[in-house]
Amino acid sequence: MKFGIDRLLGDPALLGELSQKRVALVAHPASVTEDLIHSLDALIAAGVNVTSAFGPQHGLKGDKQDNMVETADETDPLYGIPVFSLYGEVRRPSGQMMGTADVFLFDLQDLGCRIYTFVTTLLYLLEAAAEHGKEVWVLDRPNPAGRPVEGTLLVPGQESFVGAAPMPMRHGLTMGEMGHWFIDHFGLDVAYRVIAMQGWEPAGRGHGWPQDRVWINPSPNAANINMARAYAGTVMLEGATLSEGRGTTRPLEVLFGAPDVDAKAVLAEMRRLAPDWLKGCALRECWFEPTFHKHAGKLCSGLMIHAEGPFYEHHEFRPWRLQALAFKAIRRLYPDYPIWRDFPYEYEFERLAIDVINGGPALREWVDNPASSPADLERIAGADEAKWRERIAPFLLY
Repeated sequence: MKFGIDRLLGDPALLGELSQKRVALVAHPASVTEDLIHSLDALIAAGVNVTSAFGPQHGLKGDKQDNMVETADETDPLYGIPVFSLYGEVRRPSGQMMGTADVFLFDLQDLGCRIYTFVTTLLYLLEAAAEHGKEVWVLDRPNPAGRPVEGTLLVPGQESFVGAAPMPMRHGLTMGEMGHWFIDHFGLDVAYRVIAMQGWEPAGRGHGWPQDRVWINPSPNAANINMARAYAGTVMLEGATLSEGRGTTRPLEVLFGAPDVDAKAVLAEMRRLAPDWLKGCALRECWFEPTFHKHAGKLCSGLMIHAEGPFYEHHEFRPWRLQALAFKAIRRLYPDYPIWRDFPYEYEFERLAIDVINGGPALREWVDNPASSPADLERIAGADEAKWRERIAPFLLY
């Protein structure tokens, strides 16, 4: 199969359309060709007039570890072009930045999750391009989580850098498809084009990620396909006092970890409350000691998610519900446990981080309500998921 960057480089007609234009590239470490050449190097080697580059959260080099760790602008030492940060002094491209090119190539590997900030970066680029009369081409890449949709829709008024629009946590789109939806939803007047993949089969054996392509971290803690599948659930731990495994070799692949929580008891309570929500993966009790971040230097009891190998059932696995259920079980077993972390999250200083992450307070309120049941959350989420599938149907390219 061919990703968007490979189709562009292999098509003289497409390259010809860029020959008289200044070109900018939005990229990160996973922006590589099928031969593992970085897109910036490959485009310049192909004769494209690349006049600037842009890095999203974690930077063009992907070296920034955590949320709200900013990247500065710089000059590329090899090519002498400006490299602008879209996660530093600004998160929306400025007029000066937009003036450096005529066509903006967006080549970011996504995880298929609303909170992954590359989604919002695409929207901000489209809005800036509409304002300044620029073209945007998305060099499309797979959604490694595939087509499944899950979670409640973001509530209008709850928008943030991790919530660009009323979409669920697991959106089921590629970035090329997402761009079409953004343009329609926000009524943007922008010259937009998708260089589509060739041969991507979201229902194929890889369930979204092609088996003949290696995985490269698009951000420091996105280390493998198991993480990409689990992320729509485990990312909510960023708004909790429970560890998501940062400071270990398997971050965001654990359902939780804490020195004062009994993982075995939590798993038993989860099975009692909603056994169907545990389907599609294996959960394994584990112990870990983070070297940094939450509970650093303390032995944590946790649950490891294995949405991989013989344990993975693509259409049964529902990580958002799985994570919600873990929170609920902990609340049932430890009624006074301080689950929710109160700290500035992605430049939001008033709302609780869990509400910013989930696009509203519904999940937190469900967890904290002693009278609420899994059926209550299922009713809300199921309706929202059906709405989203209907909304995105006209924009699916594969």
